[in-house]
Amino acid sequence: MRKPTQNDRCLVAGGAGFIGSNLCRHLLKDGISVDVVDDLSTGRMENIAELRQNPSFRFIKGDVADENICQRLPHRRYSQVYHLACPTGVPNIELLGEKMLLASSAGTLNLLKVAQRSRAKFLFASTAEAYGDPQVFPQPETYAGNVDPIGPRSPYEEGKRFGEALTRYFGQKHGIDTYIVRIFNTYGPGMSPTDQRVIPQMLARLIQKKPVVIYGDGSQTRTFLYVDDLLAGFRLVIERGEPGAAYNIGGSDPVTIRDLLETVKKASGLTGRGVHKQHFIEDHRGRWPDTAKVRALGWRPKVSLEQGIRRIHQDFCEEVGLHTSTSRSKTEAPFMSTSELPRATFSAQERRSLYDQFHRV
Repeated sequence: MRKPTQNDRCLVAGGAGFIGSNLCRHLLKDGISVDVVDDLSTGRMENIAELRQNPSFRFIKGDVADENICQRLPHRRYSQVYHLACPTGVPNIELLGEKMLLASSAGTLNLLKVAQRSRAKFLFASTAEAYGDPQVFPQPETYAGNVDPIGPRSPYEEGKRFGEALTRYFGQKHGIDTYIVRIFNTYGPGMSPTDQRVIPQMLARLIQKKPVVIYGDGSQTRTFLYVDDLLAGFRLVIERGEPGAAYNIGGSDPVTIRDLLETVKKASGLTGRGVHKQHFIEDHRGRWPDTAKVRALGWRPKVSLEQGIRRIHQDFCEEVGLHTSTSRSKTEAPFMSTSELPRATFSAQERRSLYDQFHRV
């Protein structure tokens, strides 16, 4: 199948979320029309507010697990379908576990049928959680993982594993090109400081001069990838990848959560301390993707962890009216221009609350 052109249209399910809204901006910047389906369970209208002014952008509010929503789309022909429509975040598992399971099962099937009607390429956004609590480091795509199908994290882990199986099977049976990307921790502009993922949580609490919560002893490891580098990987996989295959995309250097806090403080110029607490859910000790497979397609991350943290810190501060002492070095890898880069977007209620909290210190 050919690469999309400016006359094409892509469907982004979950396009009001952090990664989805960044993907929409990249596609629109390339002149590609974009339709978004999102039920706003964790996505935010603020993330796509400026996109709705673009005549090449259309938003449909709805749950992809509802077949009736997807049946509203057949009159559109798509060149690519991206399935990012699943709530994320460990704190959301207890609250939104059922939605996670349905988005990854019924939602995946509904979107695959949309792709089938258009003969579109289909990309399923999976997760490092598919490996469970890994015993192999780094984790290659051939690793089956160390998982608990009924454990406390299973709504997200098993939902994504099922979505992967369905994506591969459906593509092979019906002759459409499907791709699976296992996303490791990603961060960047468009995240809210109320987000409970680790980097925005650390920044928000440091800005407020509150202790940063570190679960356990902080020795658990993760890798981190700037969102632009993830999206570059998406494009390479869907244009050059092997249909039916899974690809890891994530950072290359494992860092402990203890050390991450020090990196966040160094990159942002903020000061503060961590406070250790028992984790509220079973935690996994490590994440480290083997990215040889996607690198063989030509993928290379360009933004270092410190550069990315400076960028998201600047966006947080600009949004709530604070000045930041950090500035981008002339030797850093270039970012998109300010007009192209999505600002951190918060609701009016979040903005008022954060402004009050930040200016109270």
